[in-house]
Amino acid sequence: MTDLANLVALEAAAALVHSVVPPTPQYRWPLLSRRVGAEIWVKHENHTPTGAFKVRGGVVYLNDLRRSRPDLKGVVTATTGNHGQSIAYSATALGLAATIVVPQGNNPGKNRAMRGFGATLVEVGHDFQAAYEHAAALAERENLQFVRSFHPLLVRGVASYALELFRAVADLDTVYVPVGLGSGICGVLAAREALGLTTEVVGVVAESAPTYALSFAAGHPVPTNRADTLAEGIAVRVPDPQALAIILKGAARIVTVSEGEIRQAARAMFNDTRNLAEGAGAAPLAAALQERTRLAGKRVALIQSGGNIERTLFAELLAEPDAE
Repeated sequence: MTDLANLVALEAAAALVHSVVPPTPQYRWPLLSRRVGAEIWVKHENHTPTGAFKVRGGVVYLNDLRRSRPDLKGVVTATTGNHGQSIAYSATALGLAATIVVPQGNNPGKNRAMRGFGATLVEVGHDFQAAYEHAAALAERENLQFVRSFHPLLVRGVASYALELFRAVADLDTVYVPVGLGSGICGVLAAREALGLTTEVVGVVAESAPTYALSFAAGHPVPTNRADTLAEGIAVRVPDPQALAIILKGAARIVTVSEGEIRQAARAMFNDTRNLAEGAGAAPLAAALQERTRLAGKRVALIQSGGNIERTLFAELLAEPDAE
């Protein structure tokens, strides 16, 4: 964490990010605050050019790659969508070809966006891990640079949103962050340490994809056999060891939320803020609602990591009755 929490390096990465991606807003929402019983701020990473936070990491990682390997022709990665949009967007901007591997049945809106940003899309496997393994094999076979979903340079890039948040909102007691492979929460932890803050950082995972919750409790990686959640951004069944080590050292806890809680939180986010939240982006609100007793009277931030929810799913969620 020491290297990742270097403020000079984080500032340099943020400057690079901001040359491509403007800072996103953070708003205090009165209706959400009333709903949770705490002062609730939302960091709106759904307002980036790709609709999610990951583009920040893609800019930093691929810029470094382009400088260190000027003859590189292309990259390949695996994703359920937001990481892939980040790499597609950044690769096109830097003149690189991008091949993105997604699971079969992946979010069609995210697939269209990745193609729209210039990527070649390959649909393989039943989940993210299967797509990841195919992408790794493809990189070796085609002599492409394999871009993993977790890397220190990705963390350094996405930490820029945390720097924005911490500097805009003083004295935050708690920040809730959804956990996919871990770049988001590790970026928040890096920014917190670099700024010398004591804010509690809490990870959020889906009950149906609990690998990081199980791993956090055990203190070592605990893979799972399945990750069947509507929140595709956190549908991970094998944790990244490097990310887990950082989370174990810096996070206060990992909260597990149910599919029903995620669905309710997505509706609440729309009702109270008129922002679209994909499943992973709604999960922090679901966790805050679950922990409302603990949060009473505190200043709390929720990382709305993305808004790329599939249209038919969102229509389905809106048609469901709200919980009493």
